[in-house]
Amino acid sequence: MDALDLLLNRRSIAKLSAPAPEGQVLENIIRAGLRAPDHAALTPWRFVIAQGEGLNKLSDILVKAAEADNSDEAVVEKVKNAPFRAPMVITVIAKVTEHDKVPALEQYLSAGCAAQAMQMAAVAQGFQGFWRSGKWMFHSEVHQAFGLEGDDEIVGFLYLGTPGCTPMKVPERDLSKFVEFL
Repeated sequence: MDALDLLLNRRSIAKLSAPAPEGQVLENIIRAGLRAPDHAALTPWRFVIAQGEGLNKLSDILVKAAEADNSDEAVVEKVKNAPFRAPMVITVIAKVTEHDKVPALEQYLSAGCAAQAMQMAAVAQGFQGFWRSGKWMFHSEVHQAFGLEGDDEIVGFLYLGTPGCTPMKVPERDLSKFVEFL
């Protein structure tokens, strides 16, 4: 698959199974994330990989947050099961450094670019994934569990694994609705 085809046909696939990326494939995924735009070379990213027992730990973190909010049992059960939708979940964290020329927003965007690059690297190597967010990534219990400080934020959970289905065709969009020229 060439790079342009990969970018023009990107789709999230939520049906993922084992195996997860490993070895050189996983290293390539991480290295792709490290190539995200990085003004002033601040390297504003941190990646926490959960697989195997790590998925249980991620589940426990999310359950603790839901219980801290006095969520009903259905919500607690949903967050408990969330990490097991794929054999690997990478929590992508924007590790923000105070800088005169690089505001926190730019560092969050950089971490988002890292997540996108990692997903594309996974697809390029025969794996698939989807990027999830949600209120739990902003919860103080989750932040504490991941050691976030100051302006650090989780920008998403990148679920990766082997595709369990064929991706749907990408919908055609009218470019004129999204583009204007000055």
